[in-house]
Amino acid sequence: MRKASGMKLTNRLVAFVTLIVISAIFVIFIGGAISFRKLGQDYLTHYLDGVVEVIDQELADPQGAQSLSRWLPKLLKASNVVELEVGSPAGVIYSFKGLQKVNDPTVLHRNRYPLSHNPGFYIELKSIPPYTEFTYSLGAMSSISIAIMIIIMGLVWGMNWLRQQLHGSELLEQRGRLILAGKVDDNAVGDEMEWPATASLALDQMIAELKDARQERSRFDTFIRTHTFLDQLTGAANRVLFDSRLQSMVQDQETHGAVILIRIADWDELVAEKGKDVADELIQDVGMVLSNLIQRYPDTVLSRYFDAEFAILLSQQPVKEVKLFTGMLMKALDRLVPSSPLQPDNWCHIGVTFCASGDRRGRIMDEADMALRSAQLQGTNSWYLFKKEQQYEDARGSVRWRTLLDAVFNSGGPLLYQQPAIALDDQTVIHRELLARIKDENGVLIKASRFLTAVEQVGFSARMDRLVVAQALELLKHHPVDEPLSVNVSVEALLEKQFVRWLRDELLQTPRTVLNRLSFELAEGALVKHLDAMRPVARMLAGLGCKLVVDQAGRTIVSTHYIKDIKVDYVKLHRGLVREINQRQENQLFVRSMLGACADSKAQVIAVGIENEKEWRVLKQLGVHGGQGRYFASELPVKNFVK
Repeated sequence: MRKASGMKLTNRLVAFVTLIVISAIFVIFIGGAISFRKLGQDYLTHYLDGVVEVIDQELADPQGAQSLSRWLPKLLKASNVVELEVGSPAGVIYSFKGLQKVNDPTVLHRNRYPLSHNPGFYIELKSIPPYTEFTYSLGAMSSISIAIMIIIMGLVWGMNWLRQQLHGSELLEQRGRLILAGKVDDNAVGDEMEWPATASLALDQMIAELKDARQERSRFDTFIRTHTFLDQLTGAANRVLFDSRLQSMVQDQETHGAVILIRIADWDELVAEKGKDVADELIQDVGMVLSNLIQRYPDTVLSRYFDAEFAILLSQQPVKEVKLFTGMLMKALDRLVPSSPLQPDNWCHIGVTFCASGDRRGRIMDEADMALRSAQLQGTNSWYLFKKEQQYEDARGSVRWRTLLDAVFNSGGPLLYQQPAIALDDQTVIHRELLARIKDENGVLIKASRFLTAVEQVGFSARMDRLVVAQALELLKHHPVDEPLSVNVSVEALLEKQFVRWLRDELLQTPRTVLNRLSFELAEGALVKHLDAMRPVARMLAGLGCKLVVDQAGRTIVSTHYIKDIKVDYVKLHRGLVREINQRQENQLFVRSMLGACADSKAQVIAVGIENEKEWRVLKQLGVHGGQGRYFASELPVKNFVK
């Protein structure tokens, strides 16, 4: 993969031109200095040759030799000759030594000349080289100094001109760097000064088309999920999604709930007499009533099961609460006035049954249908509860839950269990998710799926999350935990400013190396519902070095735009999508859609709730990044994990 250069184009060109100019000046100076020195040496040699020639001719003349001592010293002094010696085989004939002071005798020019007119005679002399005693003179070197100044000024002007001409390319390069850093949306349109202009316009057009393609893909993915799992008239879940959630619940351990069927009587007659539009309007009114009533119960599934039949799945609710909810539901529906031929006092009937881990989905729906038929036999708007040997009663109300949770918090907080998320090689641990557990008055362990609803109802979400996060930081700081940890935090807690400030202060006091091994998991439904409030929290966590994980993806049908909006690191699929995915083509379609939504982002998809090899094999073929579930490892106490 190619990497972007770390040096700007302008800087590279400026450095290149500057180096070339400096090298040229250096070469010219070195060459000039050498030539200047060579000329001086040649001049001195030529001059001394003339002096020797004159001495040779004078020695050949007897009268000239006698007058040698009279005129020769003046000539030698004028010629910068320091020492001269005229000799023959018989000995030294004449010797001269000047009075000039030479600081460094080694620089003297030495030479020996044989005399052509006086065979056997020779002259040895030492002279001062030319320009030795010269110093820099502004006047003498003014032309060179001016030339150098002109060159420097021209170089500076040229560099400035070059920078101005290449400023547009620098802007284009800077935008390219920002786009490579992931800031595409902030740099979708370039500056008018960018150069080359054609490249800038092409980049603008490509980014615009890319944004349109992403939006279209997001809309298409949402369209697929909506038409696969939602009823188009009411926006509620369809039968496929309801059966999948119910099957997932009864296959989980230590779960229970209730199935409520609502049926509109004489539906076919209403359609035949009043038309499809009037009938659809009644369905929408009923769906609106049901949707408003289930808002107080988290993790509840509302489905349009058939044309004139709705189904509600209430999880982890006791018999008393289910009966209270059904009574409220019946009263709300009684307020609706259906069109004829429906009878206002005998048009709506409700059947209720309870379910728990190990029950068969088909048997549960049969029981709910039998209860609904019993309600119809009463001849009025009514509901009926299917009689079972075990009603899965949980008599603990909000007061008892508050008392139990207070005791748990005062004793140090919930117990932590862990379960690893494994990569595709079936060995590498992506992270270990921390799971909270509490013990009741009898020491029986209670899973989070049972007590989290009570935590929200009594307003202890922030208190619970604070204790869990504190324990997670303690594990990372003071225990040899090499693998990353992932901790669940409720969106309700993050909506409280006091909790967010506490979390920020705790994370700021934690070393960066520790925070890089910590992930926070948020439920998808609540995150999308409060997305505007969660953006600054997500930026804070990412800025501190933590990873962001979205949990329970697919439990509700929402747009996946949040994945790129808040830069999610991991998306965990809801276990209802994973359960028996090898037999459910619609769930495979949903997973493909989620993988497509994450394709243009850094988010990786992790499947949760994997129970067997068949599920894992199909998920790997679909392209998930990792898996989590009892197929890899059971939920074990953290103390067994800490060395």
